[in-house]
Amino acid sequence: MAWLIDFALVLTLATALAVFTFNRISALVTEVPDLATASGWEILTSRGDLVDASEDFGNSLWRKSVLYVEQAFGLLVLVTFLYQWAALALSKRTLGKALVGLKVTECPPGRAAVRAAVTTTADVGLYALACCLLVEGMFVLSFLCWTVAVAVFLLNSLPVLSPARRSLADRVAGTSVSGLRIAPPPPPAPAPTW
Repeated sequence: MAWLIDFALVLTLATALAVFTFNRISALVTEVPDLATASGWEILTSRGDLVDASEDFGNSLWRKSVLYVEQAFGLLVLVTFLYQWAALALSKRTLGKALVGLKVTECPPGRAAVRAAVTTTADVGLYALACCLLVEGMFVLSFLCWTVAVAVFLLNSLPVLSPARRSLADRVAGTSVSGLRIAPPPPPAPAPTW
């Protein structure tokens, strides 16, 4: 449940970045007159090779669009890591863990960074890399990266179901997750003897 809450925050950020990136790419269309002017100069100096000149114009738009998408994925990974690291280093729990009463033990800032790096890699890092490879046109490499991403996600999450209940991130960072100790209720008062 804690993971679902934290991942909902990541999805919220991803949605905001997607909208922002869409607007940036849409703005390229409004910049077409400026690009067309530059491209017009290329056409005038192309010595009649209009196909090459228009291809450069299209490639310019495509490269900018791909750059915007890659920047959004990079920002998603960075913010996810910083959220995980800061939450663990400062309070030993993320928002999701706090809401369900969990806490990461033995988690100084260095271990928090390692744990955050593994968690970020498993949750969004490899998927973001696979998507960036896809928009770059590296389909086979993207598919392989996606396959590795699924395997790492499962390696990180499935051990939580074992008796030790330690994820890959916990094992690598030397941490563990435990429930917060709630004071037991006071013992019942002895029954009166009449």
